[in-house]
Amino acid sequence: MEKKKAKLTISGADYNITTDENLDYVRALGQDLDARISKTMRENSRVSVTQAAVLAALSYADEAKKAEISAENLRSQIKEYLEDAARAKTNAEVSRREAERLSKELAALRARKPGN
Repeated sequence: MEKKKAKLTISGADYNITTDENLDYVRALGQDLDARISKTMRENSRVSVTQAAVLAALSYADEAKKAEISAENLRSQIKEYLEDAARAKTNAEVSRREAERLSKELAALRARKPGN
């Protein structure tokens, strides 16, 4: 993939980023980070840029960890659903075969019935 360069301004400091990602996406990440840091600093005037950045990093880490746990739970549920679907398919096939067998058996019994 082609490396692209993006210039981000976060808390008044410029950062030149080289990335494989879409530049609009990278810029949006930078804007979101800048907004989080700025908000933290507005809400508490004693927080430095570094402290606000660490708090933003903790917030992102928390979100990432929760998303990872949620994704794992979804994978587990999907796996259970797929296993249930496979069992249901197997049971349906067994039932179809049994219905076929019974139908043939009924036809044979009717054919042997006197008067037919």
